[in-house]
Amino acid sequence: MRDTFPLLVKTDFPTIYRARTDTLQANLGYRCNQSCTHCHVAASPQRTEEMSSATVELLLRYLKSRQVATLDLTGGAPELNPHFRTLVTRARNQNVHVIDRCNLTILNEPGYTDLAAFLAGHQVEITASLPCYLEDNVDQQRGKGVFESSLAGLRQLNAQGYGQPGSGLTLNLVYNPIGPALPPDQGGLEAAYQHELSARYNIAFNHLLTLANMPIQRFGSQLLSKGQFAPYMDLLKSAYRAENLNAVMCRTLISVDWQGYVYDCDFNQMLKLPLGANGSGHTHLADLLDRDLTAAPVRVADHCYGCTAGQGSSCGGALAAA
Repeated sequence: MRDTFPLLVKTDFPTIYRARTDTLQANLGYRCNQSCTHCHVAASPQRTEEMSSATVELLLRYLKSRQVATLDLTGGAPELNPHFRTLVTRARNQNVHVIDRCNLTILNEPGYTDLAAFLAGHQVEITASLPCYLEDNVDQQRGKGVFESSLAGLRQLNAQGYGQPGSGLTLNLVYNPIGPALPPDQGGLEAAYQHELSARYNIAFNHLLTLANMPIQRFGSQLLSKGQFAPYMDLLKSAYRAENLNAVMCRTLISVDWQGYVYDCDFNQMLKLPLGANGSGHTHLADLLDRDLTAAPVRVADHCYGCTAGQGSSCGGALAAA
């Protein structure tokens, strides 16, 4: 796989400073039951990296020590980590809001058919990948048969109350463009998803989040192989909007890898860009239990244009300036 890091690290992207940390995003491992072409983590069934029980304990200590409100779990498929349910249960017992970034198909895997009920029982917010409401487009990006399996997962979640009025169980869907293009308007696309999924499959959800594809890992390698890297970077830079800087996720979120090392965002984690602007060594979560990161500079590179282009992009979808 071709690496885009050398083309990204030299940048003219403006300096960003942190606000108070309100979200701990933890990557529980790179193992996944899928191998999506757009995956910036390069996750797959062959990956073996996974967070240990000791690091899970450290996450819980940090949440309590720094009074962080939200735990955002990602992977790979985070549910494949053997400590996933313990972490969710104990975080919820600490009154921490938990988000599970679910690929939907994991809900149908042997040994995980009770997962939807577990998530509902602990009032976990679900943010689930579904790059289109059409079968061919989803299978092209995520693999043959993924669309039908995703629908089955959505039906399980709906049956538990997710996406249903008054249930309090939030189900978000995530859209990524298939190729080197910016996402369309989030509001308009959400309305189309709501209509099509309801009319075609009787499936309900709460919100659609549109995310730009980052020019790193698998997607970045594809751009290089097809001669599309430079044009895509030109697109991101030409669509840059300074007003999106105040809402980028790296101001209020830290990203922790499966070994407990800390980064300014999930994308920096994949590029191995350490926490902070100077990049003077990797910081472990254990070093932050008594440290306030407010006003600290964020490590930036050219991929940051992906978060500030057009309507903006973050783990919570389009930014406020859209």
